[in-house]
Amino acid sequence: MRKSYVTNKIKPNEFDALIRITVEMSKYLYPYIREIIKSKENIEQNSVIWNDFNNRFIELIKERFNVDSMRVKKLLNQSENDEIIIKSLLILSFCISNQGYRKLKNFLHDF
Repeated sequence: MRKSYVTNKIKPNEFDALIRITVEMSKYLYPYIREIIKSKENIEQNSVIWNDFNNRFIELIKERFNVDSMRVKKLLNQSENDEIIIKSLLILSFCISNQGYRKLKNFLHDF
């Protein structure tokens, strides 16, 4: 889905390394991830946190991904991307467990 995906295929060992890095970063960012998820539960009271995160998420997608891809268009669609974002954040929050690597790898393979 990235702009360079067509010409640069990722190797399995690089994919595993990226998953391991992501798992370690999710442990570090867990308090922030938790705050974002909590803000979505009570959107009237904490809409600023959710809106800031959502806007930054969309901005990064537009900057780094191929916006002509159907999958990327789905991420940019406001009515559909909330579910994807919440699911991704929940998976990242579950990555702090002992099975975090396996959970994230399974999630990415199913995506």
